[in-house]
Amino acid sequence: MSKIKPAKGSPYARILGVGGYRPTRVVPNEVILETIDSSDEWIRSRSGIATRHWASPQETVAAMSVEASGKALADAGISPEQIGAVIVSTVSHFKQTPAIATEIAHRIGAVKPAAFDISAGCAGFGYGLTLAKGMVVEGSAQYVLVIGVERLSDLTDLEDRATAFLFGDGAGAVVVGPSDEPAIGPTVWGSEGDKSETIKQTVPWDAYLGKDSGEKFPAITQEGQAVFRWAVFEMAKVAQQALDAAGIAAEDLDVFIPHQANMRIIDSMVKTLKLPEHVTVARDVETTGNTSAASIPLAMERLLATGAAKSGDTALVIGFGAGLVYAATVVTLP
Repeated sequence: MSKIKPAKGSPYARILGVGGYRPTRVVPNEVILETIDSSDEWIRSRSGIATRHWASPQETVAAMSVEASGKALADAGISPEQIGAVIVSTVSHFKQTPAIATEIAHRIGAVKPAAFDISAGCAGFGYGLTLAKGMVVEGSAQYVLVIGVERLSDLTDLEDRATAFLFGDGAGAVVVGPSDEPAIGPTVWGSEGDKSETIKQTVPWDAYLGKDSGEKFPAITQEGQAVFRWAVFEMAKVAQQALDAAGIAAEDLDVFIPHQANMRIIDSMVKTLKLPEHVTVARDVETTGNTSAASIPLAMERLLATGAAKSGDTALVIGFGAGLVYAATVVTLP
């Protein structure tokens, strides 16, 4: 018989607060057209993107995360000292070690929390949210800060006609804490590594090791049509599985917050899922671009800030991207 005492966590977990940070520089399509042969009309029709935010040298991964985290903590009514863990999802923190989560934890005033980074691309927020829920329920942390943050402008090839217009920068954060009722549903997540070449970094970092590689600085590239088909058809199935796992139907939803990859993907998923007209759909991609791990919390924050969604609404969130990886769950909005 085991001598280990059972964990003393909360029966359930919920998102208590959300915050976001968008860099001050707004970049319209006209700027992108300076380096690619395209048009504003083509970019909008293919992606739905009109503008995106690009970070200044001062708006680092850490700096943006600290700003978003401060807003999330204030929204949750939680002090930094109460945070027991900080989880950061990012692919654009260029130091292999230490994790940027440790710097962010220190800068916000958290006291010796667990702190680590995860690399799950555009599904990273969902992965972090799932880990945070487990910590709260298990009892290893009462409150967990989950951050999705990217400076994808650093990884954008401005001469690549297929991707130059896609990516933006920003940070989104949520505080996850105890709940007396279910407020974060079961997560449907996974990976399809056989498709890992469809979204990838062009050149590995070790190509620069001890030599002049002659290569351009690494950028993110993708096979657009393959990614589109996978996202529309396969991710709609995952989204439905998340609804089933939570025990709700599409008509029970108030809000749909998919990863903000592409407006055509979002609209196609809405159609495939047969979401009713009353469901509010996040379309933050139009003015923010694809911010990978930051896109879901940024979209969530904007919906709540503008009144398009309200506290207590039931929302389906799904992230998907490089790996290929995915994560979907149903949550109650803070």
